[in-house]
Amino acid sequence: MRVLQTINSMDPRLGGPSSCTLDMMQGLFDIGANVNLLTVKCKEPEIHNLGEGSSWLKEVDNDCWSPLGLSMNLKQELSKSNYDVYHANTLWLYQSHLTSKVARLKKKPYIISPHGMLYPNALQIKRWKKVPMLKLWFNRDVMQATCLHATCQQEAEYCRQFGYKGPIAVIPNAVVFPKGVEIKKEIYRDQKDRRQIGFLGRLHPIKKVENVIYAIDKLSDVLRGQISFQIIGKYDDRYEQWLKEEVRRLHLEDIVEFVGFVSGMAKYNNLKKLSALFVPSESENFGMIVPESLICGTPVYASLGTPWGELNDCNAGWWKDNSPETVAEVIKDVLSKSDIELLEMGINGRHLIEEKYEQHKVAADMLKLYEWICYGGVKPEFVYNW
Repeated sequence: MRVLQTINSMDPRLGGPSSCTLDMMQGLFDIGANVNLLTVKCKEPEIHNLGEGSSWLKEVDNDCWSPLGLSMNLKQELSKSNYDVYHANTLWLYQSHLTSKVARLKKKPYIISPHGMLYPNALQIKRWKKVPMLKLWFNRDVMQATCLHATCQQEAEYCRQFGYKGPIAVIPNAVVFPKGVEIKKEIYRDQKDRRQIGFLGRLHPIKKVENVIYAIDKLSDVLRGQISFQIIGKYDDRYEQWLKEEVRRLHLEDIVEFVGFVSGMAKYNNLKKLSALFVPSESENFGMIVPESLICGTPVYASLGTPWGELNDCNAGWWKDNSPETVAEVIKDVLSKSDIELLEMGINGRHLIEEKYEQHKVAADMLKLYEWICYGGVKPEFVYNW
């Protein structure tokens, strides 16, 4: 059985789908799956794709044009391909449509991983562009897919709400435990003896970072003096500038710091310094930053728009609504807990990721899905036809 995954880009600057696709592909390779990933090279020669040099990665020269990423090189490579199962990552780009179309022409089964792009909030972003694209390509691509892959139950429900009636496999993103990243042994305080809380991710309006800023503003002077808030990440310059203006308007410059983009070990070092990570997003798919934080032993507050109810179940954080009032209560709870209590929450979180989301355990489920699609047999327990 030969499987081809595709993705529009593995550019390391994009994060999200490209980084979790890397982890899944490497996990599949490690357990002996015969899987390739097809993508285009980065346009800038000094930037290298994630996974470059891996035997499972197939790259074509980047001839993409238009916002849809139209590529004759991708088309030619897919047209001459011969795989038993095709698997497209993301939507709204030519690569995803082309993978679906080629699979249909070759009469082969195909899977689509929307990576959160069928969430109601995501569908509203640039709706003027997505509606005609749905009519032109993607309604057919999605509805005729052999199976959709969702990373959580919530995403599966949104896929069904979109109108897809076929089987949906709920397989989380594979989580890698990086070498050298150990669980923290103490709670960090800055030079002013303050605990740090933080946000890490793309700066985009859907992330609702301002709700943490407004929550800090609601705290008493005494409590505000006990914390600093690290905003770690880049993406939307206009949104970042607006956040900075809000910080100035509320006179919180001595509490809120904009750190910028970090990656690699610097990312994990920043996460270790936090007493808690805050993920107040309006909606979020799997959210890789949550397990990455838990790997470090840092508890996580995540909004109800994320699929992380397990944070409450195993006492590894807080899963609550994202109103500034609720976020302020969570900050108070973080400040009220002893160092030992926070470290114990971190241990609980690390155990959760080890037991349920470790890279090779997740990759084994994806391989089981491919085998079921290709050969039939007993339906895997994570595949739903409701």
